[in-house]
Amino acid sequence: MADQKEMHDLVIVGAGPSALAAAVYTTREDLDTLLFEKGVIGGLAAITDWIDNYPGFIKGISGLDLAAQLQGQAERFGADIRLGEVSSIVDEGTVKRLETTEGTLWAKAVLIATGSDYKKLGIPGEKEFYGRGVHYCATCDGAFYRDKKLVVVGGGNSAVQEALFLLRFATHIDILVRSEVKASEVLQHELDKQVQAGKITVHLGVIPNEIAGEDKKLTKVVATKDGKTVEYPTDGVFVFIGLFPNTAFLKNSEVRLDELGFVLTDKNLQTNLPGVFCSGDVRSGATMQIASAVGEGATAALKIREFLEMQERNHITPAGELV
Repeated sequence: MADQKEMHDLVIVGAGPSALAAAVYTTREDLDTLLFEKGVIGGLAAITDWIDNYPGFIKGISGLDLAAQLQGQAERFGADIRLGEVSSIVDEGTVKRLETTEGTLWAKAVLIATGSDYKKLGIPGEKEFYGRGVHYCATCDGAFYRDKKLVVVGGGNSAVQEALFLLRFATHIDILVRSEVKASEVLQHELDKQVQAGKITVHLGVIPNEIAGEDKKLTKVVATKDGKTVEYPTDGVFVFIGLFPNTAFLKNSEVRLDELGFVLTDKNLQTNLPGVFCSGDVRSGATMQIASAVGEGATAALKIREFLEMQERNHITPAGELV
């Protein structure tokens, strides 16, 4: 049986919007809630420049401010948020054993809310120039390129939104799009304004093949367009081509994933392991929106409370013994 000092009612893996929303609900219900975050508290929302579609903010809100407010609210009710990493979740009946950077912990319930991360191009030079010319976060690294020329790869909402943000620093941006621009109508309208102003050039039907440089300095993107090799001179490259789930730590676990690596759940947001739940962008079928991730976090919290109450009604101890 686990030492009770190491036991928690709930361990949440991740500390993005979905996790923090869940923690607000569980801590208000006096559930001992511990969150582990290996990256940035607030997840991708925290490094998003501006969020215009989160309900309740007429003029929008910066991602950093929204993340800080979610964190502060969760901590006000008693959530314990730690920077660390969970490497595995093991089902031990009515308790789950978690291997973490702080050692072994046990929990009566677990919520997987690890979110997603940026997809990579997987071309030569991308890894070599990472952090030295290749980036995936405009708000993190855009200021390094004041009065410089940039390339943005991607044609979705994130690519266009971040390109518009990068204009605060860059003199010109080339957007490389594999097929067509698929951003929302509002973003495309703003994009067209900058295209007309000569600050952005959109290149359609472009497939990047290599990120190259000289003397360890990134200088260009080599690509294919209409069957021909073309080069786009640049001081930096920002890649926004989609997201993938943060589920690497589950690869050898019993938690079932779909073909893309997202966590499978039932209608109650519970995985195939009783007591292990999932919410937010890492869940199979998620809509990849902050508002829906927060909603799922709240729903998961209520389902977790019901699960724990059922265990208590059945008189099951953390060791799984009937009393």
